Amino acid sequence: MAISLLAIGLVLIVEGLAYVLAPSLIERVLEQLRLLPETVRRQLGALAIVIGLIFLWLAFWLGI
Repeated sequence: MAISLLAIGLVLIVEGLAYVLAPSLIERVLEQLRLLPETVRRQLGALAIVIGLIFLWLAFWLGI
């Protein structure tokens, strides 16, 4: 449970930093995402999941 809370907290910090430091960049990125076909957006989402799983595996491998 503690690791889950840690992970959610870290995600919220990173997301919040993006909006605090570069809100106009977030708007431009979202507009570019709207222009992409749905299949490409799905592939990007799947890639993000795979990268996240790799990070989790590395964290557990390193002993967290």
